[in-house]
Amino acid sequence: MDIGEVIYASSRLFFGALAAFFAIVLWSKTRDAAWMLMVIGTIALYVEIVYSILNLFGIAEESGITIGSMPLVLLILPNLSIIFFIIAFMVMVVRKLSRR
Repeated sequence: MDIGEVIYASSRLFFGALAAFFAIVLWSKTRDAAWMLMVIGTIALYVEIVYSILNLFGIAEESGITIGSMPLVLLILPNLSIIFFIIAFMVMVVRKLSRR
């Protein structure tokens, strides 16, 4: 592993942890459904970052259920945060449209 990969992994961990920390702080301060979905999406994104770095170091194995030749965890984790963000934005849009 060269220095570029180490910087890449450590920066993703640091900024992901920072985002997850502030998301958890926000979670304790709000009860709004849209914001809670954004928080869950941010935490899911951090879980994906941690898993991908563990996989990079060879600690996490990509075994288990596969779809074709792709492990299911590699299909779910990168998309899970985006799904929560989509739902949060949909809640915000529906809320704005219903106030008209």
